[in-house]
Amino acid sequence: MSFKKIIGKVHLWLGLTSGLIVVIVALTGCLYAFQAEIQNMTQSYRFVEAQSTSLLPPSQIKSIAEKALPDKHIHSILYGSSTSSAEASFYNADPEYYYIVYINPYNGKVLKVKDMNSNFFRFVLDGHYYLWLPPAIGQPIVTTATLVFVVMMITGLILWWPKNKSARKQRFSVKWDARWRRVNYDLHNVLGFYMTWVVIFIAITGLIWGFQWFAKAAYWSVGGEKSIAYNEPVSDTTHTTALYQQPVDIIWSKLKQENTSAQTLEVHFPETPAAAIAASTNPDANTYWQTDYRYFDQYTLKELPAAHVWGRYKDAKTADKAFRMNYDVHTGAVLGLPGKFVAFFASLIAASLPVTGFMIWLGRRKKKAVSSRQLAIGS
Repeated sequence: MSFKKIIGKVHLWLGLTSGLIVVIVALTGCLYAFQAEIQNMTQSYRFVEAQSTSLLPPSQIKSIAEKALPDKHIHSILYGSSTSSAEASFYNADPEYYYIVYINPYNGKVLKVKDMNSNFFRFVLDGHYYLWLPPAIGQPIVTTATLVFVVMMITGLILWWPKNKSARKQRFSVKWDARWRRVNYDLHNVLGFYMTWVVIFIAITGLIWGFQWFAKAAYWSVGGEKSIAYNEPVSDTTHTTALYQQPVDIIWSKLKQENTSAQTLEVHFPETPAAAIAASTNPDANTYWQTDYRYFDQYTLKELPAAHVWGRYKDAKTADKAFRMNYDVHTGAVLGLPGKFVAFFASLIAASLPVTGFMIWLGRRKKKAVSSRQLAIGS
């Protein structure tokens, strides 16, 4: 058996075993691609009218949000632009819940209490990450199928590569006036070729989320030296001097003054007496990689250094920035709205490949069965 025939067998059986998962993951990725834009267009409670008055500090937003959601644990508060509502997030792992209370940051009016677990895009994301299975089951299945798909893209390129120069031109275009079976074959090969150069990055960034060993290897390969595990610094519990202001309010005010061009500012409330106050500012609300992550002792308000990649942007090296770009590369947002469109169409083509590939396999099986019957009749 020739090398290409072996590659063809590998490509076929990997496709048959992972095809359905690839379709689900790719289609849910398409649906999620423009979730921010769609929600901004359809959810008016995300926005308020800009006013000349001061914004309410986190402690007041927290008090208002907790009255709207009693007996729930508040996690953080996010401030956006001058026309954005403040978002108070309530999150808990066990029992699991995730709510966002949207509040007018100027007058404290509650605009919306939203159960994010019943949100349409949360449903889409659960399919993308877990196939709507329990995370402990679904996540390894999705990640393994993604790894298989990477192998399939590599074997697909080997199979695509023409034997001679005369056949090369044909591999770059679809022969639309041919019979349906030939058109299907061209769609699989030609679109698969163009799609590969985009989806390979989408798949690899997905693997970085799925496999810790892959994430560490990827970070190390570009020269990374820090930890990629998120661990917050610890506050000094021996200093418990009372402050005249709420500590989170002081940190919020400090970061607001230091980052006047930031498009988002988020503060996290300490989860335990020893936890730090985590805060972040982002100069671009459409991406995440430039976010400045900072940590402060909740008693002394002293800034605490981070030993991992999720620290201050000015301290991030090239490898750290590359790793922090993972989500934005995965969604195409790193290239702005055009990048999202490219990722969308590439994922859509990726979803079609198992279908067109299955049709090719089915057609060949039928053709082989007909030939066998004809041979049997002739004998």
